[in-house]
Amino acid sequence: MADSRNVHTQDGCVNRTAPTPAERTLGARLAAHTSWARTPNRAARTANARAALAARFEAEVDPDGTLPAAERAQRAESARRAFMARLALKSAQARRAKRDALAATQVEAELDAIADAIANTDGGAA
Repeated sequence: MADSRNVHTQDGCVNRTAPTPAERTLGARLAAHTSWARTPNRAARTANARAALAARFEAEVDPDGTLPAAERAQRAESARRAFMARLALKSAQARRAKRDALAATQVEAELDAIADAIANTDGGAA
């Protein structure tokens, strides 16, 4: 049977092996690290993204542009901090849910092992 990762041409020939999801992830990580290693000025590379994010928060707190610049900047900073705190909360909740799911799986496995041990000690009579 052919490897499901093979890429076939129209004439049925195997052209190359397609990367697995793990290989794609590793390739992307390699490319990102290589790109950042070749970046002489990291701050300049991310300046546009940081400016866009700042503009987003300023527009959020002062959509009409009527506030004084200092007040708008202060509110935008508070909005940015709230955004980051919200991300941190969601991250903590996701980690806790993952931890709880793993714990439940482990408890279930332990209970199954205990039930099997009891069944084997009784000679199967339950």
